[in-house]
Amino acid sequence: MAKRSVPGLNTSSTADIAFLLLCYFLMTTTMGSQTGLSRRLPPMPDENQKAQDQKVNRRNIIIVKINSADRLLAGSEPIDVSQLKDKIKVFLTNPTNDPNLPELEMKEIEGLGQRKVSRGVISLQNDRGTSYQAYIAVQNELVKAVNELRDEASMAEFGKVFIALNDDQQSIIKDLVPQQISEAEPKNIGNK
Repeated sequence: MAKRSVPGLNTSSTADIAFLLLCYFLMTTTMGSQTGLSRRLPPMPDENQKAQDQKVNRRNIIIVKINSADRLLAGSEPIDVSQLKDKIKVFLTNPTNDPNLPELEMKEIEGLGQRKVSRGVISLQNDRGTSYQAYIAVQNELVKAVNELRDEASMAEFGKVFIALNDDQQSIIKDLVPQQISEAEPKNIGNK
């Protein structure tokens, strides 16, 4: 008696289908990405460089403090987080040429010519007990103030919002409205 061959399943295409399904799910699934705060750190000083005392005019710095109770102090006055953006915008633009607000220096901006640029610096200090939510809320307001000023400048100069500008135009606006936020090491500020 002759042996009969039993028909089997062709499984070679099953592996191909499984591979295609795997590729489909990998391409269509979104992965959560953690984004950090965008900060430009100063370059490392040369080892042979001597420390120099830099004279910074007090009027060019606004100190923003957050204590351990998440209370906010901007300059010398207590302030709510919702008011911080507007205070920073007034500080950086110095619209009335107030002697207590930052100096506006004439600077040659490539592509625009001579323009007034604020020398204002925002110094952010927080307590070791400051909550992360309060810290991020203050960070967001500071960056929002700079972004709104950049939008206003880009609308005035190019007729478009900052994000719609090309890279060269964005660089010009960044020179016109610099983001100068200094962060100090957390300390024990207290419950003021």
